Amino acid sequence: MNDAIAGMKVAFSLYSSGLAISPLRSRIELPGGNGSCFFMPAYLRDGDMEPVVIKAVNVFPGNRARGEATVHAAVLLMDGRTGKTLALIEGAALTAIRTGAASGLATDLLSRPESRTVAVFGAGTQARTQIEAVCTVRPIDEIRVFARDKTHVKAFTRDIQATGLFKGRIIEADSPADALGGADIVCTATTSSQPVFEPADITPGTHINAIGAYLPTQREIPEKTVSGASVYVDSVTSAFSEAGDLIIPMNSGTMKKEQVKGEIGELVLGRIRGRSGPEEITLFKSVGIAVQDAVAAAIAYRNAERSGAGAEIDW
Repeated sequence: MNDAIAGMKVAFSLYSSGLAISPLRSRIELPGGNGSCFFMPAYLRDGDMEPVVIKAVNVFPGNRARGEATVHAAVLLMDGRTGKTLALIEGAALTAIRTGAASGLATDLLSRPESRTVAVFGAGTQARTQIEAVCTVRPIDEIRVFARDKTHVKAFTRDIQATGLFKGRIIEADSPADALGGADIVCTATTSSQPVFEPADITPGTHINAIGAYLPTQREIPEKTVSGASVYVDSVTSAFSEAGDLIIPMNSGTMKKEQVKGEIGELVLGRIRGRSGPEEITLFKSVGIAVQDAVAAAIAYRNAERSGAGAEIDW
């Protein structure tokens, strides 16, 4: 996760510097609302590889009832200097790691340094990497997790404990309010299309990572919370096209575009200001952009080369 967070710092700074080509993703909605298929290309002018990637990611919310993962994905990594195909990488795990790492970077840049308690909404793969990343950048001693399915919450708790990386207290919250009370950092990693908590339950000074909603019609964060926060995004273009957490309150008039302070890459580069005081509520809204996959895939590829992981195939 340390490597991934460092990689996201590179990815976002290159993106905000104009050293990346990353068109808006294409989306196919399958008949009957069964699932969404996304296709995400990117190129980065990054050192000796100049990675080009195309990620295909499929989100099928009904898969949980089938005993299948909600997200399936594949990442094709190519050399931007020659066009040569370098690797085919399982994309769901890569997506979870790079999404967690983005929140880790945002948490490091925007949360109060003394933050010790994190609340997480959702208990899936994305929620696990959110916690791993936040615990990498802050000395967290209490995790509160809330999800509608308590069996998933218990599995989440077991998995976090089994890693041995977190030695603190894990609370299986009975309600969103129980999870939020006094939390320093909040991560929302759900498939909900409606807000997952009440704005009155957010404590002044909280930092929020909102990563679950990925369509203009979806949102996890209440309008009042968004309108009262300093908002940062991974990509202004993508956020204003795809992030329902921002689009819905802008359409209703409770939020203005100017409330978005800018991109996390601009914050890395020192072009915009971060947290201004201990009472400020900060919000990082991420819809995910392919430059993250390009850097994450390049890191995975180099690590695999060094360690001998993976399988060599004729192409």
